[in-house]
Amino acid sequence: MKVSDILRVKGNTLYTMHPEESLQRGIEVMAENDIGSLVIMEHGDLVGMLTFREVIQRLAKNGGVIGNTIVRTAMDDHPVTCTMETEMDEVRRMMLDRHTRYMPVMDQKMLMGVISFYDVARAVVDSQNFENQMLKAYIRDWPEGKEPVAAAQAAE
Repeated sequence: MKVSDILRVKGNTLYTMHPEESLQRGIEVMAENDIGSLVIMEHGDLVGMLTFREVIQRLAKNGGVIGNTIVRTAMDDHPVTCTMETEMDEVRRMMLDRHTRYMPVMDQKMLMGVISFYDVARAVVDSQNFENQMLKAYIRDWPEGKEPVAAAQAAE
């Protein structure tokens, strides 16, 4: 399974901000849209990611006050990215290695979407459920007179 498979199911709604906008506005956009991340774009280029993790870290640094903080001072300015062709196993490895929950999907310099750890987990569960259904259907349709190998070995 590839990242393109997840984005096809998820859809392509994207939320972006400019790095000079206020962190307060970024928090409002995330809350209004029930999202955990914003892609930070400047002059058409990806320059960072703002997630609830960066917001909490900034709040902790500022004694619980947002004040006049701008997004640039809080964002992750080196987010890990993937492409539409990246395999899900590789995405899971990158997310776990970097402790990231959100990953921009890029095609060269064009932002194609964002996938979350939730999206990846859901795709894995859906894939496993489909595989389980196929295996159960295969077992139900087992040819007469042929025993499954495990059952034949258990009988010996």
